[in-house]
Parts: sequence; structure tokens; C-alpha cells
Amino acid sequence: MSAKSLPPKQELDLLRKENARLSKQIDTLAQVSRLVAGESFLEEILRLIVSITAESLGFKIISLMLLDEDKKTLSIAATQSLSEKYRKKAPVPIEKSLSGRAVVEKKPIAIFDVREEPDYHFPEIAREEGLSSLLSTPMMVGDNCLGVLNCYTQAPHKFTETEIRMVASVAQQAAVAIENTRLKEKAKASQDELESRKLVERAKGILMKELKMSEQEAFSEMRKSAMDRRKSMKEIAEAIILSREITGNRKTGS
Repeated sequence: MSAKSLPPKQELDLLRKENARLSKQIDTLAQVSRLVAGESFLEEILRLIVSITAESLGFKIISLMLLDEDKKTLSIAATQSLSEKYRKKAPVPIEKSLSGRAVVEKKPIAIFDVREEPDYHFPEIAREEGLSSLLSTPMMVGDNCLGVLNCYTQAPHKFTETEIRMVASVAQQAAVAIENTRLKEKAKASQDELESRKLVERAKGILMKELKMSEQEAFSEMRKSAMDRRKSMKEIAEAIILSREITGNRKTGS
């Protein structure tokens, strides 16, 4: 019997269920968007993304794996799985792995049963955890893939187009969160480096004036002190500046 020939009450129930499902998916995307726009730490954002998505779509396990471009591997960065064995899975190579295919092809990869796939690297964990189907979706920023969002079901499942689009939207949001955080970290590192240079220059000036050193002598003395004490140049510079300020205060009686 087709949906069109269902009794009015059953047809209405189906429509209500579909509307409820769509409403929940929209709410999920809204929650993920708020997380991405917030000021939480990246680790917390990624953990909440996988938890919210797993609860909304009813998947057994969701794991977010980040790409290491140098090593050509994917490693779990966040998952709602409580299994230590699953959480501590070794990184998987991009070459000859299911998640790696999603990275290389830059499109979602749906697998009906991972336990029957030769390129799946952890069939024993899949059997122990009761995992069957996998949807591996790349997290893209432009043409750059940052990793994958993996969704597992307990029973063999054919992923619908709606599910694939939904997970792709979440993967996109996760990619934005990761990229924004990395850009902020780079900006902060640049700012810290600039501040460190300013401190070193100021400390060099103090040594040149107080000890009648050349610029090269002052720098060499600071570098030697840093190596001997196993401190950074910034820490040595701060110590020199602080010492000068204390000495100056004593001389002025302040």
C-alpha cells in the first residue's frame, strides 16, 4: 500500500513524524551554528558537535577525525563513544582506508557494512562495538580537507539523501570551527612573537647602556644565559627588564 492510499489518520501521523524529524535536524544545525559562533575551546566544540549530531540522527557512534597532512593519516579528535578501545584507535592511513577515500575523493562515502570491507582497518572493534554501516563525510574549507566526520549505525543501513545532506552540513560547520580556531592560534602566535621581539630589543638596550656592550655582545650574552638556564629569550629579557626597573626604583627612592 503506497503512502497516498493510507487512511487519513495514518497519513497524518506520517506527516507529523516527518515534520518532527525535520524540526529536530534544523534544531541540530542551529545548535551547531551557535557552538561555532561561540568562544568555547575547540576541543569542547568538537565534542559537543558529535554528541548533538549522534543524539539528533540516532547514530550509534560519531567520530570526528583530523587530517595530518605530513603523516598522511587521520586521527580521532572527538567522539561520543565511551569505549576506550574505540577512542584510542591508532591513526588510519589515507591510502587504502575508507575514511581516506572520503578525503581523497572529497565527497561522502557510504559503506553498508564495514565488517565486510577489506579496507576497514578495525573489523574486530566494529564487531565488539556493534558497528555496521558507515557514512564518512569530508570536512571541507574551500578545496582544503581538514578531516572527516564518521557516522556509524548499529544495524546495516542505507543512508538517505537527507541524512547525507544533514551530516554534510554538520561537517561544514565543524570545518569552519576548526579553521577559525587555527587562524586565531596563528594570529596569537604572531602577536606573541612580536611582543617577544620587543622585549628582547628592550633588554638588549639595557645591557648595551648599563654594561657598555655592543648589540651583538648583548644578544650573545642573553642567548647564553637562556641556554644555561634553559629559559626562553623572552623570559631572560623579562628578567633583565624587571631587574632594571627594581634598580631604577631603588635609585629614585620610589
